[in-house]
Amino acid sequence: MRRLSLVFPLVFLSLLLFGQKSPHGDRFSLSCLDCHNTEGWKIELQKLSFDHNKTGFALEGQHQVVTCRDCHSTLEFSSAGNQCISCHADVHQQTVGTDCGRCHSPVSWIVPDITSIHQQSRFPLIGPHITADCRDCHGTLSGQPVSVAGTTPVLFEPLGVNCYDCHSDNYLSTQSPNHVLSNYSTQCTDCHNINSFSWSGGGINHNFFPLTGGHDIKDCRQCHVTNDYQSTSAECFSCHENEYNSTTNPSHQILGFSTTCTECHTTNPGWRPATYSDHDSRSFPIYSGKHNGEWNNCTDCHTNPSAYAQFTCIDCHEHNQSDMNGEHRDVNGYQYNSVACYACHPTGSGEGTFNHATSGFPLTGAHITTNCLDCHTSGFQNTPNRCIDCHEANYNQTTNPSHTSLNFSQECADCHTTNPDWKPAQYLEHDSKSFPIYSGKHNGEWNICTDCHTNPANYTLFTCIDCHDHNQPDMNQEHSGIGGYQYNSPACFACHPTGSAEGTFNHASSGFPLTGAHSTTACADCHISGYPNTPTLCVDCHATNYSQSLNPNHVALNLSNDCGTCHTTNPGWVPATFPVHNEFYILSGAHAIIANDCSSCHSGNYISTPNTCIGCHQSDYIQTVDPPHNSAQFPLTCEDCHNQNSWSPSTFNHDGQYFPIYSGKHQGEWNTCSDCHTNPSNYASFSCIDCHEHNQTSMNQEHQGVSGYSYNSIACLNCHPHGNSSRMILPRRVDKTN
Repeated sequence: MRRLSLVFPLVFLSLLLFGQKSPHGDRFSLSCLDCHNTEGWKIELQKLSFDHNKTGFALEGQHQVVTCRDCHSTLEFSSAGNQCISCHADVHQQTVGTDCGRCHSPVSWIVPDITSIHQQSRFPLIGPHITADCRDCHGTLSGQPVSVAGTTPVLFEPLGVNCYDCHSDNYLSTQSPNHVLSNYSTQCTDCHNINSFSWSGGGINHNFFPLTGGHDIKDCRQCHVTNDYQSTSAECFSCHENEYNSTTNPSHQILGFSTTCTECHTTNPGWRPATYSDHDSRSFPIYSGKHNGEWNNCTDCHTNPSAYAQFTCIDCHEHNQSDMNGEHRDVNGYQYNSVACYACHPTGSGEGTFNHATSGFPLTGAHITTNCLDCHTSGFQNTPNRCIDCHEANYNQTTNPSHTSLNFSQECADCHTTNPDWKPAQYLEHDSKSFPIYSGKHNGEWNICTDCHTNPANYTLFTCIDCHDHNQPDMNQEHSGIGGYQYNSPACFACHPTGSAEGTFNHASSGFPLTGAHSTTACADCHISGYPNTPTLCVDCHATNYSQSLNPNHVALNLSNDCGTCHTTNPGWVPATFPVHNEFYILSGAHAIIANDCSSCHSGNYISTPNTCIGCHQSDYIQTVDPPHNSAQFPLTCEDCHNQNSWSPSTFNHDGQYFPIYSGKHQGEWNTCSDCHTNPSNYASFSCIDCHEHNQTSMNQEHQGVSGYSYNSIACLNCHPHGNSSRMILPRRVDKTN
């Protein structure tokens, strides 16, 4: 040993004396003794006094366990670069730059938090993009990727950040509504919410028509009744006309309220609270005059909130009946009630009497000289304002013509004015409802109704041939060859409905226009007993079709015999709609979208269509491989996991039925199903030992004395069914892999 200790310094000294270069390069200035010893050239790492941290490249993570030659392949240490790319092949092939430290650390190549890194890019991940597989968006270079240094490339080429860049296929293939035909914007966020997991329903960005209050519904079809979503009007009245017409408290129709609903209502469900800004001009001044600021709520005057036609004056003002009786002595028609107050004081002022001209019933004609009590027989409250309410006896007793037998309209003003004795009267709708006598060739050619209606007891009867200088032989000859011709007045009217000698009957101007199959039907097929009184209801002619229909059976299902509810006049009764489908099977979600495509579910057979999910979607069940429903023996009740909107997202009670992954110690410790189910073709198999940092030696030692212990995942689950370290034996659990 003494001899070797002398040799080493001598050798080194000789190298210096004879100008030999250091094998570690010209710039290497450390003493040999920092790494080597006198016992030989071999380096013992544990005895090194060299501090690598002083070189500007600290050894961290995996760099602490590698050998020097893994980085310094030559003896010239200074030639080793200090960038990751100097030693590590760029598997991303310049698609994300050369700064590996942006995503990776020396500890592991595994990126600990991809999402937070992605947030620094020009496309931060939000909504469903957070859970998307990277490969769904980031493909490879064109063609087959080229291997780099034995590695498989993982490429992240720059992608477009607009929705349409990735979802053009969705845009082009969508049919309900058809985005291409409707010329919808390709800026998807104009309509869709980027945070939503669905393209429809809650995923629609409806800011162009805010869905607030009662409009906050999930079923688009309630407003968009056709596939042309652009045709849906934004006006309240277009959807709420029925509510307007049926409202009686107060009656919007009778009072002529504005059809601009927002003038009084908000979008709150139930239409309340509502303001009535026209109260002053239409009924009584409460925003102006003496009552301005003298009330807080509608119920201050309208004490019955279920009948706003009722109101009170005497309950609010400090009146007493004795004083009011004395003050109103000699006032004709005075009564101590609120309606009488309003009748004489319509503006709320103490002066003046009731002005009928400003009411809803101005006095004209015979009404001007009529005594008040003749109309207000029960006081001033609830006096009717329709002619028939007071003059029904006149209507019933009139015989020329008989209003009752001819079923004349009870809207007296259609023919009469308020002149005494009801004369002169004029049936102004004669031209539009039956035959032109005030226009055309018959204008001025008659004097009284009986010129044509020769039977004054029945004004439904009329004559043409008695009035004109016609004779049957001439008419028969003139009309030879005309199908359905008859020599009688109804036949004249049928072909000459305007009184003109030219042309034949125009069905389009009748009450029954000919469309569809009716256009080619022979007249005699419908007018089998002549032209008068031909029925116009579908079922009158097609009752046999209704009774004999078996697909579906109309009678058994008690379907409406109003054929127009489902059918048009097209030949063969098809296509047909079925608006009462929800009474048999509710169409919602994805089913609502295809509601007009009956064949999608029925395939032409309406009597044997299944009403369970699996009945129609068995092929989806069998063909699904992620996870494989069939081999994993998933239940056939699809609704346990899926809803009718789409197959995804779906729910699966993994915690309750199998193993807790959304709660307990495994919550947040996994990303995809394949983390545990490593065999994608069989989700009944799973792994515990591949995921946890276990080794068999340690586990064998830790489980010494545990009966039945074996180092496999099934055994792990049997003893730790909740994922806890505490042991729980489940002897009845079945090993599904066997």
